[in-house]
Amino acid sequence: MGKKWKHVSLLFVLFLALILTACGNGGTASTTEETENISEATNKDEKLVVYTNSNSDGRGEWLVEEAEKAGFNIEIVGAGGGDLTNRLISEKAKPVADVVFGLNHMFFEQLQSEDVLLPYEPAWAGEVEEGINDPDNYYHGLVKQALILSYNPEFVKEEDAPEGYLDLANKEEFAGIYQARDDLGAATSKVIVAGILSQFQDSNGELGISAEGWETIERYFENGVQIPEGEDYSTMFASGKAPIGTMISGELGAKTEQYGTEPAFIHPEAGTPLVVESVGIVNGTEQEKLAQEFIDWFGSADVQGAFAAEFNAMPANTKAQGQVTEFQKEVFADVKAQEIDWAFVTENIDSWVEKLELEIF
Repeated sequence: MGKKWKHVSLLFVLFLALILTACGNGGTASTTEETENISEATNKDEKLVVYTNSNSDGRGEWLVEEAEKAGFNIEIVGAGGGDLTNRLISEKAKPVADVVFGLNHMFFEQLQSEDVLLPYEPAWAGEVEEGINDPDNYYHGLVKQALILSYNPEFVKEEDAPEGYLDLANKEEFAGIYQARDDLGAATSKVIVAGILSQFQDSNGELGISAEGWETIERYFENGVQIPEGEDYSTMFASGKAPIGTMISGELGAKTEQYGTEPAFIHPEAGTPLVVESVGIVNGTEQEKLAQEFIDWFGSADVQGAFAAEFNAMPANTKAQGQVTEFQKEVFADVKAQEIDWAFVTENIDSWVEKLELEIF
């Protein structure tokens, strides 16, 4: 009797296995769709690691909260633009990040050349101002940033203000009262260097720059004030320790409110360096589809408009520009973009930084 029941039990188990196998491999369209939907729902719960150099002044916290409302679970990892770029390149064999945003096109060009990015055309790509997106879809513009040379009118009179960066380097009266950022791992510092050196482009010069250009940038750093550890450019600017410096348009609102200082803007004849913070997907991510969905959401007119209103930003998405604050409109009102050959800069910036660090700093 025992053997008979064992035999029946074995047949019953085999019968159940056949049923389960049939259910699992039923090739109907509805079953396939249900499986895909379950997969998508599961992926939506997965964490996206987002690298950025644009998470200060509450922006990172805001993005995490808004993304959570939209159903995304993201982890922000922040660092300077140059440091972040180097980290992504060093990790490309085994990437940690899924998405990167905030870097300007100089850094994104480096990442693209190192095969760190995956091409993807977001749903909102056509809403971005012409000429901003990468034509091969490796990165797309989010926020326009102007790096505005400014002075604190509490310490510097209008008639005594410099006309541009070259004045800071060449006129003794400005020595010791302006900020010369030597943190060349940061995007802002690299763009300032690019803005100065590109005015001395010379095909016969060292690293494409004339001797006069190298002498100018050396004086710029020698005569400027470095920001000590524990302080930032805003505290130096507000206190009068260095009342002339570069202000980032997207941070002006928060910094003005925080320190109670109203900067006065300088509009050089050569123009103001203007960069665009972009977004892209990291090559090798295991969350490619989810990363695409996140970028579709993040760069949309609704989200970029809300971001612009919250943080006094100037979105690259034209449909989001209706929510730009009056403050930010005033900031950009008289800004003329400096003409910079960014392809030339991207090709040479690492060599420029190396020369500055080894020979000048």
